Amino acid sequence: MRVIHEFDPWKFKLCTCPKKYSLNPYTGCAHGCLYCYAASFIPRFREVREKRNLLRNLERDLNELPRNSLISMSNSSDPYPPIERDRKLTRACIKLICDYEMRLLVITKSDIVTRDIDLLSQTRCAVAITVTGFSTRVFEPRAPSPEKRIEALRRLHEAGIPTILRLDPIMPWIKEEEIFKVLEKCSFVDHVVASTLKLKPHSFKEITTAFPRLKAELIRLYFVEGEKIGASWYLPKSMRVELLRKVESWCKAHGISVAFCREGIDFKAKSCDGSHLIR
Repeated sequence: MRVIHEFDPWKFKLCTCPKKYSLNPYTGCAHGCLYCYAASFIPRFREVREKRNLLRNLERDLNELPRNSLISMSNSSDPYPPIERDRKLTRACIKLICDYEMRLLVITKSDIVTRDIDLLSQTRCAVAITVTGFSTRVFEPRAPSPEKRIEALRRLHEAGIPTILRLDPIMPWIKEEEIFKVLEKCSFVDHVVASTLKLKPHSFKEITTAFPRLKAELIRLYFVEGEKIGASWYLPKSMRVELLRKVESWCKAHGISVAFCREGIDFKAKSCDGSHLIR
């Protein structure tokens, strides 16, 4: 069974990512984020499972890839669930990827990643950590606190590892002051990826079941005034442009490159995902 797959084989029209491959050491995620898109298509998503024969299959797949290929880990299931502290499967994957001279983009919401600073320092990589805000923990019930994630970014940065803040998703009810507070706390990073909340039927149900008071506002913003692109509902484009351009202006003023993820809004950074930082 293959464990490395082409990223976005469907060629989504708003995806601006460079050619890369996707690797998820685990299936499922422990964070319990109500807005998660992956929960809509991965069965038993809240249950983290190890992949059978992961390392053997990974080595076979790596042998078939051109050297210097870009591998993104992970795009659906966080590579650092709590069981990674003991199982160390993600760490073993990083070691193999380094041995095969590949480039690696680590995407996580966990501070466990700092355990692997020694190994990441020897790997051609960049690390992206997601921070949505300081008042959003109710939407991420089992994820590490925003403060822990920001501290993890800082430790990675101080170790000389390229760091990326994923300001994602920006939820329409978050105050702008909070968004800029996150940016201020992360002003040392090398790149920012910003993206607004997109809704799928599953995430809409999860959010509105937990917070019924948001239902009317979400219906208005997404299903009445917004637009459907692909399989997701988006905020009105004018609203997205106004918000994301403010993020862009802040980053420009602080000398940080910035891009947007699947927004259909142009940006000047060398890559959307921050992979241009990988040496």
